[in-house]
Amino acid sequence: MKTYKQIVEENKAWLEETFAKIDKKLSAVTLRSRDKLVDGVGPDGVTHKSTPPRNWTSGFWGGMNVLMYEHTGNEDYLLTAKRSEELLDAALGDFEGLYHDVGFMWHILSGALYRITGDEKSKNRNLFAAASLMSRFVLGGNFIRAWNTARPEGEVANWTIIDCMMNLPILYWASDLIGDDRFKRVAMAHADNAIRCHIRADGSVAHIVEHDRETGDVYKFIAKNQGLNADSSWSRGQSWALYGFVLSYIHTGEKRYLDASKRVANYFIANVCDDWLPRVDFRAPAEPVYYDSTAGMCAACGLIELAKNLPEDEGGYYANAAINLLRALSEKFGDFNPDTDVMISHGTVRYPIPGVIAYEKAGVHIPIIYGEYYFVEAVLKLLGSEFNPWMSKKK
Repeated sequence: MKTYKQIVEENKAWLEETFAKIDKKLSAVTLRSRDKLVDGVGPDGVTHKSTPPRNWTSGFWGGMNVLMYEHTGNEDYLLTAKRSEELLDAALGDFEGLYHDVGFMWHILSGALYRITGDEKSKNRNLFAAASLMSRFVLGGNFIRAWNTARPEGEVANWTIIDCMMNLPILYWASDLIGDDRFKRVAMAHADNAIRCHIRADGSVAHIVEHDRETGDVYKFIAKNQGLNADSSWSRGQSWALYGFVLSYIHTGEKRYLDASKRVANYFIANVCDDWLPRVDFRAPAEPVYYDSTAGMCAACGLIELAKNLPEDEGGYYANAAINLLRALSEKFGDFNPDTDVMISHGTVRYPIPGVIAYEKAGVHIPIIYGEYYFVEAVLKLLGSEFNPWMSKKK
């Protein structure tokens, strides 16, 4: 197997060409969509639509502009990122409306901006979000509770969701910033519980778990219409775990998180089809085919970090998989025309299930902003950028 460096070098021309197309497109789109918290496109199919500040996806557009500013120095990207922060302030004014996804909303935006610019307002926004996330920790059960919902019988729903692994970096950041290990200890307790309760023996991942509140043990697995069912393998859930666990390893140095990420990565690679276009659920019927480009883009970011944190001969395997995903998805679903707002299509919000959730309500094969965000992040990683928005230290 070739090494990480060899694989990157072999694909260097493609990476440079691809980033040039990304920059040409986004330098135009950032001006058109400056006053939006982007989440997909409107009815015309080419123009960005905005999402409410409380939506968990509301930080990705600003976060993508942070990545572009950090790499290019183009002030237009910085202005758009700062405008996104201002728009997101409305969500900070609704504490009870916040939930487990505050890392998605602020860490890749305000946390990243603080590292680049030293802006105290950005730091305080991110610290507030971190404190909000830590407040969701359930003592005894050792997990971070997901949504603010109650069970039908009126009891608190002690649910965890695998997506939360990607929100833990904001807690590691807070501990590093203020020298208080409580945030880090909460993050690690949740990650340990996720290994125990979310990752199956074969490396597949359970999306949602309801826990015994006192012990953290699994009470039951929940199907909430992301994958096919509670026993299936939702591909984006796999990617949240793949990337989330390797980030916990980088933050803590604890090998169990690296091992968990590898288990999930091996399952992901073994189950993605030969065309490297991830289906929405790896355990769904072969027909009809439903793709999810977002799963592949996020997985690519995690695979790259795995490759960089493993011995060269082993890391090359994961780097090769990341390149295959990025090339296949961008060539099949990419749109680099500066006159359109969309860059990557064929994301899918959830698996359509007849009688449960209709196709037209499932968000099948649509542009999704976080897929584009991870695409940009992955390309920059492979181009040698040392700025990882999920990390803690100033550059």
